[in-house]
Formats: sequence, structure tokens, C-alpha cells
Amino acid sequence: MAKILITGASGFIGGFLVEQGLQNRHTIYAAIRKSSSTKYLTDKRINIIYLNLADKKSLRQIWEKLQQEIGRFDYIIHNAGATKVLNKSNFETINYQYTKNLVESLYGANMIPSKFVFISSLAAYGPGDENTFTPIKITDTQTPITNYGKSKLKAEQFLFQQNKIPILILRPTGVYGPRDTGYYEYFKSINKHIEIYLGSTKQTLSFIYIKDLVSLIYIALPSPIANRGYFITDGKNYSIKEFAAITKKVMNKRTIRIVTPLFMVKSAAIISEKIAKLTKKATMFTTDKFKEITKKNWSCDAEETMTDFNFLPKYDLQHGVEETINWYKEKRWL
Repeated sequence: MAKILITGASGFIGGFLVEQGLQNRHTIYAAIRKSSSTKYLTDKRINIIYLNLADKKSLRQIWEKLQQEIGRFDYIIHNAGATKVLNKSNFETINYQYTKNLVESLYGANMIPSKFVFISSLAAYGPGDENTFTPIKITDTQTPITNYGKSKLKAEQFLFQQNKIPILILRPTGVYGPRDTGYYEYFKSINKHIEIYLGSTKQTLSFIYIKDLVSLIYIALPSPIANRGYFITDGKNYSIKEFAAITKKVMNKRTIRIVTPLFMVKSAAIISEKIAKLTKKATMFTTDKFKEITKKNWSCDAEETMTDFNFLPKYDLQHGVEETINWYKEKRWL
């Protein structure tokens, strides 16, 4: 079986990647920061590595030591990154510069894997046309509208320009499932009988359930496909009203529909940012995030992904929401 390094292993996606890798009988190296939680990394088969992606020299030293012990990694899944920061410039530092540091340290230590998978985001493309609501295509020009999306695009461009490591860029859309804290806030709102819309009830979205995302990544690792990028979705696009209807059905809830004016949403984002700076605790709800969540077309075309990897998701949105809600209830999150 393969030796696989997973960065960002303590996070939502990373934890599931580690678990699936162990189930597939791979040797898993979970790369985390010293301050990271190991709540979901307790299996004794996991080899935990503490990495400081800001320090290229220390990275190279770790690779040189590991090379003597295990040889090289067969695959690297670079899942580490920032989705919320106190200073917007930190998106570029963490999502781009740290990726560059990681790859260049691998060059320096001659620790070249068979494939380097970078977990990017649909945000690296930006939203689709809001007049036609045509799904975003892989051939469209990438025009990210947030600092997060721009940092992911810059990392993608670096990876495509280098030619020493075979790379694969995967761009998940809305990832949800057990342990997720992002969509959890939406589910909490529905649980309280409140159905909130930001400025409009007209919005299209795309999703991928965490288990399907992880399954696709493990299909992609040994595949001959390299030096390309793909969108990862469940193959469907949903209106925001469909998302609400599915959630209400699963939770058996009636709701009050509230359409919040955009100026109020933006004002709330500004206040949220100021509180974050005062408390020195990063928040997801920023003016940058406001740009993203108020755009109306986040649908995309993932047909090429399905075809090239012979990938058939097991979860549509209803199935995934059901499993997610059941987990939240079991853990008393709801």
C-alpha cells in the first residue's frame, strides 16, 4: 500500500482523509501544527508529523530525516490552508507562500512524490454569470473576487508553472458533513425555525458531501491523470430554496422566511470584522466573505470530473443532509 502525507490533517476534510486512508490500508502521515487538535487523530496507526510550513529550512530537514527512514512519500495531499484570518494578507501567506515553501522544500530534499494533490476551491474561479445562471466551466477565465480565492489561484498558478512534481488540483464546491462547523450554522438556524436569505431568494449552489469528496481524492491519487484541475461536486446544482426545502424536510421543521437587505448584511460583516480584531479571534463573517455569499451563481459543471475519474457520487444533497443532521443530533449539536 502507499505512503501518503496529508497536510491539514486535524481539520474537517483532513480528518476524513486520514480515516479513509487507514481504511484503504495505506500508511498515513498526518501533518499538523503543534497547536492543532488531535481529537480525530487518535488511531495508533497514524504517524503524526509536526510541520511549520513557514520555515522552509526546517521542512527540508524533516524530509531528509524521513527519507532515511521510509524513503519517499508515494503521494502528498496538501489540504492545509486558511479559510479565516485576522489580516487579509495572511490568506496569501498561508495558502500560497506556505504551499510554495512545501513544494520547494521537497525539491531541495529530493523527496519527490508520484503525485501532489492540492485541495483548492471553487472560490479560485469566482462566481458565474448572474444573468444567464450558466454553470461555471473549467474552461472559464478564473476571476476570484475574494482574498481567499485569489490566494488559492496564486497557489494553483505556482503549481502549474513548476515542472518537478506531478500535480493535480481539485476544487471542491460547498463541502458539508459530520463535524463541519460552516453549514452547521445554517442548520442551527433552520432548527430554530428561521430561514434566512441574503438580499434575494434567487441563488444557485453546488455541493459535495465529505465522504464523496474523500472517495474521489483516493480515486485520483493512483490515476494516470496529472497536471490538470477539476471541480468536485455531486453532479447537480441546487437553488437556495431547494437547499432550504431539503433541510426542512429532513429536520421536520416549519420556518419563517426572512430576506435580509444587503446593506444590513454588509454592516453586520463590518461589525464582525471589528470584533474579531478587538478579540484577536478570526471570523468567517467578513466583508470579504460578504462578497462571496451574496453572489447568486455558484453552480458549476463537473461532468469532466465524473467522466475522467469514472466517479459516481453516492450522496445527493438530501442523502448527505440526512446523514449530517443525524450526526449533529447524535452528538447533541442540535
